[in-house]
Amino acid sequence: MKFGVVIFPGSNCDRDMIETLKIGLKQEVIELWHKDKDISMFTTDDCIVLPGGFSFGDYLRCGAIAKFSPMMQSVIEFANKGGKVLGICNGFQILCESGLLPGILLRNSQQQFVCKNIFIKEAAADACQALKIPVAHGEGRYFADDETLEELEMHRQIIYRYCDEKCTVNHESNPNGAIHNIAGICNKERNVYGMMPHPERACSIALGNEDGRKVFAHLFGIN
Repeated sequence: MKFGVVIFPGSNCDRDMIETLKIGLKQEVIELWHKDKDISMFTTDDCIVLPGGFSFGDYLRCGAIAKFSPMMQSVIEFANKGGKVLGICNGFQILCESGLLPGILLRNSQQQFVCKNIFIKEAAADACQALKIPVAHGEGRYFADDETLEELEMHRQIIYRYCDEKCTVNHESNPNGAIHNIAGICNKERNVYGMMPHPERACSIALGNEDGRKVFAHLFGIN
């Protein structure tokens, strides 16, 4: 399995993702510049990653300009053919703007940038395990209309919810006001994933946290 990491002007978590995948998780990584188009070296067994940051300075809306990059047109085609795509933070915003995932990311309910460790849980897991994962965003409040939320619940597309360290999902554990405490979702085909927390920042003994490895294990079977 190979990983491609797309780099946009304003990306600031691309190095974190590349180092985590290449050094921490021992995966093959190819850097992809947003103006390029060729991803013929990837198969549907591989994964394209959209990292966090401030693509194109977050002008207009977060991810609204990045979706027009030549590389994103290739990523959309790749996803529609069954290729795996992961968007983290700004990458999640880009996936929603591109129509690869439903819903939208709005300004945090407290109208402030939030940067801290939070806890998330696998939404569909029988036995709960709270994972400590960092967040760093100003527009991470997931929102969708009632019909979309009903479909997300019905098709088990909510992959992570914000919770406390005891796995309780409540208002106090929600860092941005996301509806239904949604921290991450996938598409119906389960090959496109988006989440606001940063698992790539929690994969190192040196950082005192390796809970992010469990996210990569859950989504891609690697640890």
